[in-house]
Amino acid sequence: MSDQATQDFAKSKALMRRGAEFLGSKYAIMCGAMSWVSERNLVSAISNAGGFGIIACGAMTPDLLDREIAATRALTDKPFGVNLITMHPDLTDLIAVCAKHDVTHVVLAGGIPPKGSVEAIKAFGAKVIVFAPTLALAKKLLRSGGDALVIEGMEAGGHIGPVSTSVLAQEFLPEIGEDHLVFVAGGIGRGEAIAGYLEMGAVGVQLGTRFACATESIAHPDFKKAFFRANARDAVASVQVDARLPVIPVRALKNKGTEAFTGKQRDVAGVLDRKEIEMAEAQLQIEHYWAGALRRAVIDGDVENGSLMAGQSVGMVKAEEPVATIIADLMGQCEEALQRH
Repeated sequence: MSDQATQDFAKSKALMRRGAEFLGSKYAIMCGAMSWVSERNLVSAISNAGGFGIIACGAMTPDLLDREIAATRALTDKPFGVNLITMHPDLTDLIAVCAKHDVTHVVLAGGIPPKGSVEAIKAFGAKVIVFAPTLALAKKLLRSGGDALVIEGMEAGGHIGPVSTSVLAQEFLPEIGEDHLVFVAGGIGRGEAIAGYLEMGAVGVQLGTRFACATESIAHPDFKKAFFRANARDAVASVQVDARLPVIPVRALKNKGTEAFTGKQRDVAGVLDRKEIEMAEAQLQIEHYWAGALRRAVIDGDVENGSLMAGQSVGMVKAEEPVATIIADLMGQCEEALQRH
């Protein structure tokens, strides 16, 4: 295959067309929302390089999100999205901040969107991207106003479901891929995998771990070094200590922090036993724990006690590279695979 064919990415772009048109980006490659990592610098770099950056709102207050969107706008004139956690206590105010800035795409993650939230987002003209772990829920969310769907397998970093990406893709894409926009995420580290999912009917992909150590990522050098040293087996899922406390498992590199989380669950379960807090508050405490632990690793570089959230594709992250290089590599590998087919 000629270098020109690889550079043009013609087959890849043809299969990504629906996804790219929906996002308003050159390539249908989204960056997963990683708390503390997916902020103005990385988000703008991904959008400027032809991908689609997404701000991770996480536990941000409305004021913080307001500033982050404005700062990102100052760094790129390309489209980008905002990821909001459905259980955030200020969700309504965060949606209002997105409306104020005419955000074009809002991703609702972490559970079923509360009543009225999808309508509130669509009211200011934004597109709504949803997550669903089951086909039945996916159909329901798409009927209820979701414009696109992300299916994310258990190989992903951060909060995960119980089913692998390859199985979800086989289950969802033949069933709803033709009529709906479906993006595939979880464990994607190379372009050959992107090619496979595009051929199955996905309109694009989402990657997080591969971008976490980009040159433009503000993650601490020690955080990045931990990724470079790790292999797939080091990215383990947290265990659920108490069946009554429905904690979504989190995939991260094994360290003292993963052990500390087990202790944190026991503490919260004890407080629940004594009826000192409600279940919703207990879950929020767990979320705040992760936000704090992640900040210690990403910002402070405490790779022993902080949370090193990473997907199983971490073994493919070998060095710090500019976002533009990562995207060009992924597109080149994808195109070569499609040309071979």
